[in-house]
Amino acid sequence: MPSVFDCSDREQMLTGMRQARQAIARGDVIVMPTDTVYGVAADAFTPAAVQKLLETKGRGRTQPPPVLVGSVDALHALVESVPEEVTQLVERFWPGALTIVLPAQPSLTWDLGDTQGTVAVRQPDHPLALELLAETGPLAVSSANLTGRAAAVDASSAVQMLGDTVAAYLDDGPVSIGVASTIIDATSLTTARGERAVRVLREGAISRAAMREVLGDLLEDDPDEDSSR
Repeated sequence: MPSVFDCSDREQMLTGMRQARQAIARGDVIVMPTDTVYGVAADAFTPAAVQKLLETKGRGRTQPPPVLVGSVDALHALVESVPEEVTQLVERFWPGALTIVLPAQPSLTWDLGDTQGTVAVRQPDHPLALELLAETGPLAVSSANLTGRAAAVDASSAVQMLGDTVAAYLDDGPVSIGVASTIIDATSLTTARGERAVRVLREGAISRAAMREVLGDLLEDDPDEDSSR
């Protein structure tokens, strides 16, 4: 039977957090709550653990997982540079449901998959997730589901899909948002050559309108409604 810990019970929460830390340290995967959806998580700096995460979901290396961090300082440690516009986005939307793709720090020794030298980073707005991240450091985290199925918004849905492939499940009840994070590509802001524009890779909990309040014309044009008819 999968190890599921009810985090509304303090004793179970403490036991679950300890087992989650131990599982991550030995290269296993866990399921953890976030503000958006439940996530399946592994140590971002252990390639075998990241591969196990991908296999758990039924994914290949062409779909590398994002990395969750517990602080803005961790973002600066993982990426090559943080443009001023990204700092403004972080100040507005972190912790929260915005995942930002930037060039990865080239000195880091990790293997998240076929990232083309980038990393997608987010700080979740969930106290249990932030506590775990403070203890483990950055985690590779993808939605807790089998590829092609809906992301789990509670622990029981994750258990039904992932079962014993996960070492520990931290159950903190239904998530607060229930919609995946918005993912943007801000890599063009880090180079002096070419057009500077932030692209929306996945529309999620943070709207284009909210991001445009920060970025203005740097955000790519909204999709042409007429072209989709």
